[in-house]
Amino acid sequence: MTTEATYDAIGRSYVRYRQPDPRIACQIEAALGNAQLVVNVGAGTGSYEANDRRVVAVEPSPIMLAQRSSGAAPAVRGVAGALPFADGSFDAAMAILTVHHWPDAAAGLAELRRVADGIVVFTFDAAIHAQYWLFEEYLPETVTLDTWRTPPIEAVAEAVDADRVEVVPIPADCVDGFNWAYWRRPESYLDPGVRSCISGLAQLPDDLVASRMQRLAADLADGTWQTRHAELARLDAVDGGFRLVVRSGRQ
Repeated sequence: MTTEATYDAIGRSYVRYRQPDPRIACQIEAALGNAQLVVNVGAGTGSYEANDRRVVAVEPSPIMLAQRSSGAAPAVRGVAGALPFADGSFDAAMAILTVHHWPDAAAGLAELRRVADGIVVFTFDAAIHAQYWLFEEYLPETVTLDTWRTPPIEAVAEAVDADRVEVVPIPADCVDGFNWAYWRRPESYLDPGVRSCISGLAQLPDDLVASRMQRLAADLADGTWQTRHAELARLDAVDGGFRLVVRSGRQ
């Protein structure tokens, strides 16, 4: 399934559940530095686009484009592997939780490097990411999906000539409803709306996910989950393998 088709299918209520988390936004903003003209590739509904910068968004899915607010940055329909801009058009390029959906990640990353000096890629380390209790205990099929074959962090860093990689901690009350967002709020996964906006869950067969969520519901009802994961109650944030790959632009 192409990126466009994926989000045409699962992105219809994205704007409701996938709001930018302020702590993650702060880290992305710091990584963008002084960049004033920014291209947001795989922009979706516009999360993490700063109001105090000039932003141009690129997004392949009309369903996602239609959910952008009237005050959002101007957007063009396009794909990461063939950006419709001249070399060096932007101070910085950002790509937020999108590289794992690109049909040709190498081509997309090369395009980021071509059109911008500074680069900020929010992605994940698949090995750490896969250790999540939701996947290990309830939905191991998630890690077999094509979208799980995201490029290794080292490969992303090399492709964009990054100067650093930052850990992005996921807070216990994260408001951006991606897969790890509810690590301390397991009951949230029982909501079909929540699951519909998590690509790794939405792409699995409905009956399979429903049966596993029944098991999760039972484990929550009898205290099995709480006993198994008692240590999570003491944490304010966790490392789910999320990373910012950063190339600092001209300051």
